[in-house]
Amino acid sequence: MIDIIGKRRWYFVIAGVLVVACVIFLAVFGLKAGVEFSSGSVMTVDFEKQVGKVDLENELKELGYASAIIQEVGDDAFLVRLPRLTAAEKTTLETDLTEKFESLVVREFDDVSEMVASETTRNAAIAVAVAAIGILLYIAWAFRRMPHPFHYGICAIIALVHDTLIALGVFAVLGGLFGWEIDLKFVIGILAVIGYSVNNTVVVFDRIRENLLSDTRSSFTTVVNNSLIETLTRSLNTSLTTLFVVLALMLFVGTVIQNFTAILLVGIIAGTYSSLFIAPSLLVVWRSSRQS
Repeated sequence: MIDIIGKRRWYFVIAGVLVVACVIFLAVFGLKAGVEFSSGSVMTVDFEKQVGKVDLENELKELGYASAIIQEVGDDAFLVRLPRLTAAEKTTLETDLTEKFESLVVREFDDVSEMVASETTRNAAIAVAVAAIGILLYIAWAFRRMPHPFHYGICAIIALVHDTLIALGVFAVLGGLFGWEIDLKFVIGILAVIGYSVNNTVVVFDRIRENLLSDTRSSFTTVVNNSLIETLTRSLNTSLTTLFVVLALMLFVGTVIQNFTAILLVGIIAGTYSSLFIAPSLLVVWRSSRQS
């Protein structure tokens, strides 16, 4: 029989290295706030003639927008992040760009005030916090007939913190290297990762509970290991099929939902690892420490 739990120290080492690396990435690069979380204006512009990113960047600098962030979103199309523009400034900017590059089409324009950005940031933080607390209470209630039911909830939350930190760290790198910004799609992706990871963790924990009730002679470590083996194929197959869908979205939908799909891709991989190797191993360590 495969001894998965017996190698738990290696799982903790791998998780620890990844988390520390991601914390360093966050400290070095930080997270670039999108227009939803910091006041400003965002416009998606399209040119009929070929325009390079550098050409557009230089022109915006000449017009006084040296801090503009430009991201390519298609052939001769760009997403431009600017300080908050008034109606007159927007019109002037469009006129100047049209004179420079001959043909300009503004596909989208979004303007967010400081008050709205602050409220959005607060609501996003509350949403994540409420989700974490709700998960803790639900798992504790679902396993209320087991000894120390809050252990299951706390282990699941620790696994979620692991997944979230890795997702944030990867996104910090993407922001630092490619200028990716966090937006509401990013928050939705984080919440989706939380839900996905919890689903996998609960499946493993539920099998542990069933086996503990039916096998009262084996040690807790043995029961957890057997439960992992029984759910391993199911968890890996579910994650793999979900990854195929996410990759299809990344390839065929593209930059429209790139933040959402990127977070899902990283989160599913991290969540599968934590639900199979971190959360159950933490249960074993916690139980062993109480018995020693």
